[in-house]
Amino acid sequence: MHCGGGFMTLLLLMVTRDSETCFSRPNISAVEGEPFYLKHCSSSHTSENEETSVRWYKSSKSNGRTELNPGSSPRITMYDNTLEFWPLELEDQGSYFSQMGNDTQERTLTVTRRNIHSCFNEKQVTSKPVGVEKVLEIPCTNDYYQKRIKKTSLHKNCEKLAEDNSSLFMMKNAEFSDQGFYSCVFSVYHNGKFYNITKTYNVIVTEGQKNMAPVLIGPKINYVEVELGKTVQLNCSALMNENDIIYWSFWKEMDQFSNIQEEGKKTWISEGKSYASTILRIEKVKENNLNFSYNCTVVNQEKTDTSTFILLRKASKDDIPGDIFTGGMIVAILISVVVVCLVIMGIIYRVDLALFYRKLMRRDETLKDGKTYDAFVSYLKDGCSENAEEYTFAVETLPRVLEKHFGYKLCIFERDVVPGGAVVDEIHSLIEKSRRLIIVLSSSYMSNEVRYELESELHEALVERKIKIILIEFTPASEFSFLPQSVNLLKSHRVLQWKAGKSLSYDSRFWKNLLYLMPAKATKPNKGESEALPMFLSILSSRKAEYGKELPLFWGAA
Repeated sequence: MHCGGGFMTLLLLMVTRDSETCFSRPNISAVEGEPFYLKHCSSSHTSENEETSVRWYKSSKSNGRTELNPGSSPRITMYDNTLEFWPLELEDQGSYFSQMGNDTQERTLTVTRRNIHSCFNEKQVTSKPVGVEKVLEIPCTNDYYQKRIKKTSLHKNCEKLAEDNSSLFMMKNAEFSDQGFYSCVFSVYHNGKFYNITKTYNVIVTEGQKNMAPVLIGPKINYVEVELGKTVQLNCSALMNENDIIYWSFWKEMDQFSNIQEEGKKTWISEGKSYASTILRIEKVKENNLNFSYNCTVVNQEKTDTSTFILLRKASKDDIPGDIFTGGMIVAILISVVVVCLVIMGIIYRVDLALFYRKLMRRDETLKDGKTYDAFVSYLKDGCSENAEEYTFAVETLPRVLEKHFGYKLCIFERDVVPGGAVVDEIHSLIEKSRRLIIVLSSSYMSNEVRYELESELHEALVERKIKIILIEFTPASEFSFLPQSVNLLKSHRVLQWKAGKSLSYDSRFWKNLLYLMPAKATKPNKGESEALPMFLSILSSRKAEYGKELPLFWGAA
């Protein structure tokens, strides 16, 4: 490999990129005799329902705008959204329009004459300054024609330095002897012919060159809120070298952006660094200016940096964004549903919640009230076998569950009172010593002669609010007219129904409701039997066998 001047050159093979950037510059310059192409860059806001094929037009002063087609010239072909020239001639100079649906783009093409005395055209040279001892890079790549390139060669001042079947890349530390014109020549094959495409760099090696990579100041994507009808200025600033280029680019579609004007570049130096800015002024913002990309680009031989500005409609202060409003409504509905469900569950399980709260807080209402008994049990005792179940429930089942399992203390008249005293006075005294009055109701409860003796004492106890009553309907009764008037008028009473088939377990609804009406007491339930039925049935059987004849009447409550 001949490198010239005694310096060593590093040649690297470049990997072909699968996609190329689409540039939409309004003015383009090219050289006659070389392949060339114009590409319609798809607009980001083109509707999916719009036509996807591209129509090409050429405009001239003599013929006006005429549509191009494959038969317009054997040199001109159309491939996807690209117009290709094989090769480009001087007569191809003019304005070209590409149209895809409602998207129209315009470019002005200038064709320069080839210099027959040189391997490159002086008007198609890219200046590439580099400081001595800095990295000099010469990339010989062509993204669009890469698949058609059969050979690539690198020339310095029209003398060949290297050649390869793929792309070339030269990189070395610059020396003053490296200064000159470097031309990349690509040999492209098309329809049985080879065409050359030339790309030339003018390498200028300077003493202490300190070119830096330009960079735009601010985020890569900028969302700007605007009001329709108001004027907005988009300011793009960059840290860059004196000769770097900064410009705005956007889609030009007919008269859509007639209200946009790019102001000139302004430069300044701060703390020894060079800055520049350019302003894009949009007069009286329209609807079609919104949600659109306005790109600001700064570029030099080392780097290209781009920032995007997108205009958004400014929300009214009185408006609530749709997503926030919808989210708020959903949250409000969910909260309402949860609250309603909690209320319903609280009503349904209020007894369970109250018992759980008592257990959790270890509440005890029996410590300082001076009462002896938690409840006085009033029941009917006679010798009829039809009342044996009621008697067994009052005398045996209630004490077994409430006293032995739940730790309450009941007053059972025939069990806890010594015979011989005045019955009415004794009962009145026991009721005053009790916190609750449990009445086991049946159809024959108040059908005997002691009813009138007891009514006055019950009336006094209930009206003075010294005790709360609990009514247990042991056998179904259609009405409670047989009760004393004082009990019927008491609003705080509650009737519990005993159902032998469903009220057996200590965890049944009957016992929970009864515990709820009993005073809160911090006791640990006995972990013995889990049901009241076995003992209830055994006692009932023995009672029926024992009381085969009628016994004297006896009341546990008067």
